[in-house]
Amino acid sequence: MEPLITLVAVTGLLLLAGEFGAVRFQRSDALRGGLAAVFLLTGGAHFVGMRQELVAMVPPALPAPELLVTLTGTAELACALGLLWSRTARVSAAVLSALLVVMFPANVHASGGDVPWWDRLGPRTAVQCVFLAATVSVLVCHGRAAAGSAGTAPSDSPLGSHRS
Repeated sequence: MEPLITLVAVTGLLLLAGEFGAVRFQRSDALRGGLAAVFLLTGGAHFVGMRQELVAMVPPALPAPELLVTLTGTAELACALGLLWSRTARVSAAVLSALLVVMFPANVHASGGDVPWWDRLGPRTAVQCVFLAATVSVLVCHGRAAAGSAGTAPSDSPLGSHRS
């Protein structure tokens, strides 16, 4: 549940900061910031705090659960940082979208047994769909922004595409 709260809170705070002029960026950049916060949180959990729980989530049919958790955690951290840079945001969103789909069997595996309601398959699936919708939105919106600004140099600043 913490990742969903993180997505909503960070995206909302960035939108609010933008409305009050504290930061200058387009609204779609707030979602990139929220997603970056989520995947820094979840990617970090692959190494600190929840590693053993995540290893246990790997379906038994898959080999080398520790290695899979390390690889997916590294990918999440790298893509979280990639979301913050305009030039890599689109590819990072695409990789994260693929990861969400590929890692879904781990959510199915973890939803069995005696778990709290938020860890059951229905809520896990709903939250996964929210994250997938957010990553696909960044992929699509950032693709349109890049196509709309063809001929201009992409921004190198964090969360890119500043208003003038």
